[in-house]
Amino acid sequence: MSSSSPYYLKGSPVAVRLNNVVGWLARHGLSIAGTAEMSVRGRKSGKMQQIPVNPHTYGGEQYLVSARGHSQWVRNMRVAGGGELRVGHKVREFTTVELPDAEKLPILRTYLEKWGWEVNQYFKGVTAKSSDEEIIAAAADHPVFRITVRK
Repeated sequence: MSSSSPYYLKGSPVAVRLNNVVGWLARHGLSIAGTAEMSVRGRKSGKMQQIPVNPHTYGGEQYLVSARGHSQWVRNMRVAGGGELRVGHKVREFTTVELPDAEKLPILRTYLEKWGWEVNQYFKGVTAKSSDEEIIAAAADHPVFRITVRK
C-alpha cells in the first residue's frame, strides 16, 4: 500500500448493524459458521470492547484475522496481548502472538477459502484463488494473531 497510514476499512452502517446482531447471537449461544464474540481490553479506556470474529483453525492452531485491516480491535490486541472468546456461557480466555507477514500466506488462503463469502470485499480483489504473490502482497494489510487458549 502506498499510503503512509495502515490499511483500515471502516464498516458501513449496515455492516455495523449486522456485526451487532452476530455478536448478540454469539453472546446468546448461537454461532454462525463458527463465529464468536471477542472481548479485548481497550488500550485507552481500559474497558472491555466486544466484536464478533471468525476464529480460524489452520494446522491445529487457532488464529484471528483482521479482514478490515488495522482496526481498533487489532490496536487493542497489540497492547492487551489477549482477550476472551465467547459463545453463550462458554468463555475461553486466550493470549496472542501477532504473525509476521512472511508467515501469513497459508492462514490467509485457508481463511479466505472458509470466510471469503463474508470478507472478500475487504481484500481488494484478493481471494482464496489468488496467486501466492497476490496474497503475500495483501498480507501487510491484514493482521493475523495466533491465539492460545488459557487452561
